[in-house]
Amino acid sequence: MYIDARLTTMSPDGLATIGPLALQHLADASLTPDAVGGLTLGADPVSYAIAYASALAGAPIRAFTVRKEAKSHGTGRLIEGPFRSGDSVVVIEDVITTGGSALRAIDAVQKAGATVIGVLTVVDREEGGREAILATTHVPIICLTRAADIMALVP
Repeated sequence: MYIDARLTTMSPDGLATIGPLALQHLADASLTPDAVGGLTLGADPVSYAIAYASALAGAPIRAFTVRKEAKSHGTGRLIEGPFRSGDSVVVIEDVITTGGSALRAIDAVQKAGATVIGVLTVVDREEGGREAILATTHVPIICLTRAADIMALVP
């Protein structure tokens, strides 16, 4: 089953829901990142929603974006935004399927000097991605929902 999370993560209601919900899940897991972000494009709106909600809550968390490849002009950065070496980071995903995008983002931020303290996804498709990330990183993974939860709502 294909799950297009962007229909939710890019809608006003989705952004207004995901930001505070993700903050609550991070707090429940005792994760206090300096910054959140992941591989563009899926992670971007989720990261921005979290950053905005954190500012409203009075405890700002910065958002960043990991490019699929570094730009060949301008700054030539692979990571864009107010990311800093030494940050504690939660890597963001809209949907985890194989775990490949999260693992690429984890690799990029670690090489840039950050510490990955967790991964947060809006939807876990339950197709082995969570297990692949855990096997490689051993960081906690927070899922706002699972494919099975979504399917249970479908008549």
